[in-house]
Amino acid sequence: MFARIYKPAKTAMQSGRGKTKRWLLEFNSSSPREVEPLMGWTSSSDTLASQVRMYFETKEKAVAYATQNKIPHEVIADVEPGIRAGKAYTDNFTFHRVETWTH
Repeated sequence: MFARIYKPAKTAMQSGRGKTKRWLLEFNSSSPREVEPLMGWTSSSDTLASQVRMYFETKEKAVAYATQNKIPHEVIADVEPGIRAGKAYTDNFTFHRVETWTH
């Protein structure tokens, strides 16, 4: 039972940063997933890895919880996304455009 502590990345489906401010303690799977022969469902006997996710406000609280409960863990560094310059569709048609624009 090994745990990872990290800050989740922004989902690709939304532009907002919801669910990216808290730290997540997630367990690695100790048994591989198997395909159930009758229905074809994918399952595992390890419910800890697939069903237990714990959120913490800070990295220190997550590490303290793992240490207190003697859970071996790995902290994955938080990578802040770079700042991108905002662009609008109308910037394609500005008068002071540097490069040419064609269809």
